[in-house]
Formats: sequence, C-alpha cells, structure tokens
Amino acid sequence: MTVQELKAAFQTAYGKVAEAVYFSPGRVNLIGEHTDYNGGFVFPCALSFGTYLLLAGNNEKVMRFKSLNQPEIVTLDSDQLTTPLSNSWVNYPLGCIAQFVKRGVKIEKGYDILIWGNVPNGAGLSSSAALEVVTAYAFNDQLGTGYDRTELAKIGQLSEHEFALVNCGIMDQFASAQGKKDHAIFLNCDTLQFELVPVKLNGIKVVISNTHSPHKLDSGAYNQRVAECKLAVEQINKVRPIKYLAELTEAEFKTIENAITDPVAHKRARHVVGEVQRTTDAVKALKAGDIAAFGKLMNASHVSLRDDYEVTGLQLDTMAEEAWKIDGVIGSRMTGGGFGGCTVSLVKDEAIDTFIQQVGANYEAKTGIKPDFYIAEIGDGARRVE
Repeated sequence: MTVQELKAAFQTAYGKVAEAVYFSPGRVNLIGEHTDYNGGFVFPCALSFGTYLLLAGNNEKVMRFKSLNQPEIVTLDSDQLTTPLSNSWVNYPLGCIAQFVKRGVKIEKGYDILIWGNVPNGAGLSSSAALEVVTAYAFNDQLGTGYDRTELAKIGQLSEHEFALVNCGIMDQFASAQGKKDHAIFLNCDTLQFELVPVKLNGIKVVISNTHSPHKLDSGAYNQRVAECKLAVEQINKVRPIKYLAELTEAEFKTIENAITDPVAHKRARHVVGEVQRTTDAVKALKAGDIAAFGKLMNASHVSLRDDYEVTGLQLDTMAEEAWKIDGVIGSRMTGGGFGGCTVSLVKDEAIDTFIQQVGANYEAKTGIKPDFYIAEIGDGARRVE
C-alpha cells in the first residue's frame, strides 16, 4: 500500500486525518545466529519493507489500536497501558508504550493508531521488531522524549520480554532502529558497540527464500535454547567465571568444554562459540572483498545451526541444501530464530532466475509447500515518513 492509501484507510477507520506517518524496517541477518542473547556478534541489515504506523491525537485519553491485517479496533484507557493483554497482537506496540510510562513519561492525551506492515508474518524477518521499533520511534517523536536509536531498540526488546514473553536478544530491534541503506551492522550484543559495514556485492544479490513454514518463537523452543545456554554458562563457571558464552574463543572453549556435563547444553555452547568466530571472520572477509570466504562461512553457520543448535528442521534444511546445489550460489543459510521462516543466500546475478526456478521446484517437490523469493534491498532504519 502507498502512504496515500494508508492515510485513506486511517480516515475510514477513525473519521479523521492522520497527523503523522512512521516506518520501521524488517531485517535479515547475514550471519551470527542465536549469538545475540549470548553476548556475541551479529551481522544484520535492515530491509526496504517493514511496518507503517499512522496516528492522530484524541481528547478522550484512550489508545485505539487498529491493524489493517485485523478486523477490530482495540481501545484501552490510559490506566491500562502497562498491563499485557491476553493473546493479542496489540501487546507488541502496547509493550513499547508501557516502557515510556514506566520511565515516568506523562502521556497527556490519547492516540488513534493504525498499523500496516508488508513484512511477511512468521517469515523470521522481524515483523514483530519492526512493529515494536516503529511504535517506540513514533512515541519518542510525539512525546519529545529524545531517546536515541539504541534506547528505542532497548524499549522494543523489553516489550518483547515483558509483553510477548520471548526472551530475545537485541539484534532485531537494533537492526530496525539503526539500519542504513547498503550497509550491514556489525554489532557487539554485549556492549552494543557497532560498526556500519558497506555491503558491496558486485554482480551478486541477497536473496531471501521464504519456506512458508512459519516460525513461532513463542512456542517455547526459543526460550528453551536460552535456558540451555544459561546452563552451559553455569557449568563453565565452576572452572572459569564468564557472563556469556561469547566471551570464549574456540581455543579457550576446547580447554574447558568438559565442564559442561549436560550433552545438550554442550552442543548449544559449541554452536555459539563457533558462530561468534564465524561472524567475525565473515565481516573481515566482506571488508577484504572475499565474498567466496563469506559464503563458505554462511554455509558452515547453517550446518552448526542444524547439528548443534537444532533450530532448522526439514523445510529450512531442504531450502539451504537445494541452494547449495546451484552453480552461482556463494552461500546460503537459515536466518532468524529458526523452526521455519527464511533462508538468506548470496547469488550471482546471472544465476538468480535458475535459483528461483530450481530451488523453488525442488523445495516444493520435497515439502509440498510453495515457497516465495525476495531480492533483498538493504534499506534505512526507523524514520518519520510525513
């Protein structure tokens, strides 16, 4: 939908003109998966599609939420802004507004809010983070609170923890807030120091393949992985004090890995330590123009996520394995939380048509699901559109 169409939809829903329009993007992570809540490095980039939020003030001191993907308008009084709702999409924006209230910000008037996004839901491209960050950005602007983009990412993450009950790391919200066109973000998830690295892929495109096997982070499997990593840290602490798994180099991990007596926690830790190293190496390779090395690290990342972290499954594995067979594919891996969602691939321009045709046909033959493919455009982070 165009901005004009969204404004017309706002007028239809609320009988008045939208006062402001905001946008925040989805993201794809090129490498560095399940490292963010383990204090490690990630390398995401913001996409050109995302979530729009339109709003206008009202004098009734109520918050009204409507999504163009949902039929009803949810209305909340001003004293209901810090309590999660039961099983509602509104928890994502509401959780962000709650963070402003909890910080002592006075919200003097009500707002009518309309939301629409073109991030495919359940694709693992961070439709939830885009919704959180666009809300945080909009209310930061409306309330004049002056928080910087990193703080807005933290607000989105807290919304996810407290209202959506997913113990996510900071990566998705950070990429949505801090993204820059044609750059990826090399982020240290412990210190939140980051570097914007130009993504120069001459003759190569980033292709996102949607398995249409929706990932559900709130199913408990994600939080289970967080707990398994925590257990690994606790067991390592008997021989060496650490806060996060990502503090260990691969060499250091080998010397103390026997401290992890739980076999599942051991596998999870091995993935995290290896993935942090792969991410660092991949960024160095990209800066040096060695795209082939970057692609090999992507492939190795997928294998580790499949074997040690066990978050891929039939659909993601099939998509990656079919991609690896195509001449002109530099690298391919699952991206996002896993358990469905998308893969991300680096594909030479001349191989893209073959890639979409052959990977699509072979994937559908093996899974019975018709996939979708998107040529990714790396875009800017959260902003006011008008």
